[in-house]
Amino acid sequence: MKLKYIFPLFIAILTLMISCADEESVTLLDEIQVSSSYVAIPMKGGSTSITVTAKESWTAEKVTTDKNKVEWLTISTTTGNAGETELTFTAPEAVDGRAAEVLLHCGGKTQRINIGQGVVKATAAKVAEVNAGPDGKTFRVTGVCTKIENTTYGNWFITDKTGTLYIYGTLDKKNAEKNFLSLGLEVGDEVTVEGPKSTYKGTPQLVKVTVVEINKSLVKVDSVENEVLPVEGGEFTAYLTCKGQGVSVEIPEDAKSWLSISSIQSAGTNAVVKFKAAANTGGDRGTILTFRTTDGSKEYSTETTLSQKGAIVKASVAEFIAAAVGDTQYRLTGVITSIAHATYGNLYIRDFSGETYVYGIKDFTTKGLKVGDIITIVGKRAEYKGTPQVASAVLESVIPVTAATIAEVLTKPDSSQDYYMVTGEITSIADAVYGNLYLKDGGSEIYLYGCYPGYGATGDARKNLLATKGIKVGDTLTVIATKSSYSGAAQLANGFYFSHVSAE
Repeated sequence: MKLKYIFPLFIAILTLMISCADEESVTLLDEIQVSSSYVAIPMKGGSTSITVTAKESWTAEKVTTDKNKVEWLTISTTTGNAGETELTFTAPEAVDGRAAEVLLHCGGKTQRINIGQGVVKATAAKVAEVNAGPDGKTFRVTGVCTKIENTTYGNWFITDKTGTLYIYGTLDKKNAEKNFLSLGLEVGDEVTVEGPKSTYKGTPQLVKVTVVEINKSLVKVDSVENEVLPVEGGEFTAYLTCKGQGVSVEIPEDAKSWLSISSIQSAGTNAVVKFKAAANTGGDRGTILTFRTTDGSKEYSTETTLSQKGAIVKASVAEFIAAAVGDTQYRLTGVITSIAHATYGNLYIRDFSGETYVYGIKDFTTKGLKVGDIITIVGKRAEYKGTPQVASAVLESVIPVTAATIAEVLTKPDSSQDYYMVTGEITSIADAVYGNLYLKDGGSEIYLYGCYPGYGATGDARKNLLATKGIKVGDTLTVIATKSSYSGAAQLANGFYFSHVSAE
């Protein structure tokens, strides 16, 4: 079935590039008003003026991106004072229609002015050409809907043989927003859309597209059983409607080692495909299954996802950082070195091997965690702008660490369970390899039996912290350790480095 939606010429002329942040256009403000918020410039070039009425000084700016500087548009002035000002927009002759947006800022408010020159015609292109194309240009692209993220605004992905493109916002057949479901677009449908290209945080996208045509897929996943399989494996079933000439199944190469097809059954337009997953000895894993059919001349496809729980992988911070981004669950233990967001639990955790960022811990505000505490969390390997981080973290356990002076620690009973954060001046070093040394705070002194690079260090990883950090006598050292005794003398044991301040 085909649906054709033709949008008004006026909208095509004034289609503009906006960012992913939804900002409501305001045409009547107390602080600043314009005689017209829409400006049309002839294709042959020329100037058009409007009147700006402001209660105080104002500024004007063109909305630009790295790929679209809007150099073709000239504004007579970019500043103005209270009262009336004539503002003129000028453009040279244009080969193709084009559009721009100008923002007037006054008294903390923003007035938008839309600029259009000629008719903005869509350029037919492949996805790869759109991704590489300039911001501000309107494209028409045809591909398959492969994923839908938001069914209110219509945020989804379109894919052809050259790549995948993000669609940020889809207009309905009356050019209205927030009515995506009325289009009936589903994953697997072939669709043609038109819209202006922009780039958001480095990701190309088409914004507020108009649907030109939908070619409904001849194969669709109606439902599934056991979408999330247990660690021990099991059977996953997909129920399909297929109006084409049979159905074929595609399992990605990286999933073929643990997932196989056990049966395919068809009856009329109904098909049932069953898969068998092996037991999972690693972390969480998943894949995308593709179902295809044909009408004899064109191929149609649809997709569904399958995931399987896995064992939690115990890892050092360094091993976690070296791992690939994915759904595998990792167990990390280390000390909280800083808290970036006390509400969401965004923090840094460090062990003997390194430090990483934790993008939030579930229900952090109820945990009572603080800097210095030793925590064990489970989360996924993720990253932001190339920087590794722990995502979807859940707190498993915590060892509270109490800040204490040396004098206070000397009064505590011996315990291998109670950890203290102690700061003092290094008065002498007995063993530089393992970090056996004396700390003094005021009139109190205590022996530190070993200062290791971080929590969890064993074997050779315990050695040479002092040399690596350049720590020497006279420096102020902060360690986390337990209280113990040796031959009747109090000492700090199981100690590991937290920070230091050089005497120099």
